[in-house]
Amino acid sequence: MSIVLYQMSHSPYAIPVRQALTACGVEFATKEVPNSDRSEIIHLTKGAYYQVPVLVHGDRVVFENAGDSLDVARYVDTTWAEGRLFPKAVEAANLCLTEWLEDAVEARTFKLADIHYVPAIEDLVARTMVIRHKERRFGRGCLAQWTRDAATIRAELDALLTRCEATLRRSAFLLGPSPVYADFALYGVLGNLCHRGWNELSKDQSGLRDFVTRLEAWRFTS
Repeated sequence: MSIVLYQMSHSPYAIPVRQALTACGVEFATKEVPNSDRSEIIHLTKGAYYQVPVLVHGDRVVFENAGDSLDVARYVDTTWAEGRLFPKAVEAANLCLTEWLEDAVEARTFKLADIHYVPAIEDLVARTMVIRHKERRFGRGCLAQWTRDAATIRAELDALLTRCEATLRRSAFLLGPSPVYADFALYGVLGNLCHRGWNELSKDQSGLRDFVTRLEAWRFTS
């Protein structure tokens, strides 16, 4: 049965799903979705969704039914991870951490990524459409503002990440010796931040750097 992950390779929401599938040993293909043209996803979901990730598993099309639903991650969990992404023993902490990472932390990482990502879009029409999309949500001139404020945004981000850094210097993963979905969410925001070398973790963030290496090597075993 074919498995295809529709993604934007730098998306902090697609990266965790991609890595979770890899950790589960799932063979899958990826399909890159242009940020400026989401028509394929719209057709796949019959107009119900336009964002990433979307997971197609045979005849099943899986996407989020709400902004915080985690439907795609939960589908990966029940289908291939045997409940290890969302274990009952740490359910509340796992969900709280994931929400914080995808809200407060991602609110900084995407800005630091976008100031590199958007100017690098070669096609003028595609780049303009992405800029207009950003400005409709965040205001005219938002990219220029984020560029000017990059040092402040990075300082805010690093202050938030000190909590993860301190934990990961003592523990292999955020909630114990095995990764749960919050770990993949952390990997996602860090992957977005550092995509294509746009940004780097600092020398003082050795816990986070080692965590990235551990998670990339992790494979769930039966």
